[in-house]
Amino acid sequence: MRGFERLLTVWVFLCMVAGIALGRIAPGLSRSLDSMTLDVDGAPVVSIPIAICLFFMMYPIMVKIDFTEVVAAGKSVRPVLLTLFVNWCIKPFTMLAIASFFLGTLFLGFIGPEATDLLKLPFGLDLAEGARYGAGQVVVQDGIKLLEVPLWRSYLAGCILLGVAPCTAMVLVWGYLAKGSDAHTLVMVALNSLTMLVLYGVLGGYLLGVGRLPVPWQALLLSIGVYVALPLVAGYLSRRLIIQAKGEEWFKEKFLHLLTPITVGALLLTLVLLFSFKGEVILGNPLTILWIAIPLTIQTLLIFAIGYGLAKLLGLRYADAAPTAMIGASNHFEVAIATAVMLFGLSSGAALATVVGVLIEVPLMLALVRFCLKTQGWFPPEEEVVVNS
Repeated sequence: MRGFERLLTVWVFLCMVAGIALGRIAPGLSRSLDSMTLDVDGAPVVSIPIAICLFFMMYPIMVKIDFTEVVAAGKSVRPVLLTLFVNWCIKPFTMLAIASFFLGTLFLGFIGPEATDLLKLPFGLDLAEGARYGAGQVVVQDGIKLLEVPLWRSYLAGCILLGVAPCTAMVLVWGYLAKGSDAHTLVMVALNSLTMLVLYGVLGGYLLGVGRLPVPWQALLLSIGVYVALPLVAGYLSRRLIIQAKGEEWFKEKFLHLLTPITVGALLLTLVLLFSFKGEVILGNPLTILWIAIPLTIQTLLIFAIGYGLAKLLGLRYADAAPTAMIGASNHFEVAIATAVMLFGLSSGAALATVVGVLIEVPLMLALVRFCLKTQGWFPPEEEVVVNS
C-alpha cells in the first residue's frame, strides 16, 4: 500500500483522464449517474453515487476515532480560534479580491467585456422590465423576468459562494491522508457546520451585494447528515460493537488493517465519477474552466499558506496544523453548487464556477497533503507541545 500511495499523484491523473474518457464514451451512463441526486427546491444537494463513495472514504477514518480524544481536542482553544479566524475573517474576502482581479480585470478580455449571463431574479423581488438591480438589468425572455448581468460577475458570484463555504466533509479525508489528528478535524467539522448555519447567509449576501442571502439550511443539514453524520454514527457504533466482541487488540491489528486501502480506493473512484459527470462541461468549455480555475487555485494556495504559517507561528503541533490549514483551503462545494442553482439557475455562470471548484479541489488538496507530509519537521515534536501547553 505504501508504494501505491507514493504514486498517488499518478493514479489521480489517470483517474481524471479515465473519468473524462468515460463521460465521452458512455455519456448516457454518466448522465444517468449524475442525475441520481437528493434535491432541495429543485437544486441537487447530494449526489447518491458520490455519497456512497464518500461513505467508504469516511468510514475507515471515523471508526478509528477514540471519542475521548475528540473531547480533549475540543478543549484545545488555539487551533479552534485559528480555524474560525481563517475561515470567516480572511477567506471570504481574499476570494472576493482575487476572483475580482482575475475575472474582472486580467481575464476580462478573454471572457468578453460585453458577454452577459441571465440569472433568476433575487428572492422576493418583482422588478419591472428595464429596471436596474446592482450590476444587472431586468429583461423578459419567454415571458419570464430575468436579471441580465456581465458574465464575469456571474462567475464571480460562484467563486464567492465557494469562499463562504468552508469544507465540512472531505477535509476529514485530507487530514487523514496528511496524518493529522482525526479528532481535531472532527471537532473543526462540527464547529464549521454550526458556524455556517449562522454566517453563511449574512456574509454571502453581503459579499454578493444582495443583502442577506437566504440560508440554504435544508441543503446544509442534508449534506452534513449524509456526508458526515452517517459515517460518523456507523463508525462509532461499529467500533464499540467490534471491540466488545473481539477486543481492542484484534480491532487495531486485524480490522483496521483491512480498512487501510478503502479510503484511497474510494477517493480515486470518486475522481472517476466526478470527471465523468463533468466531462462534457470540461471538453465544451476548456478555456472558461481555465479562467475560473486559476483564481480558485491561487485562493486555495494562499489560504492554505496563511493557515499553515499561522499554525507554525502559534507553535501548534503538526497533527493540528495540517487539518487547520486544509479546512480553510478546501470548500463545501456541494452547498455552494446547491446555492448557486437555487439563486441563479442551473445554467448560470455562477453554477459553472462552483462546478470548477469541484474539479480542482481533489487534485489540488492531494498536492497539499504531500506538501504537509514533507514539512512535518517544521513543527515542534509532540512531547514538546504537550509540555508547553
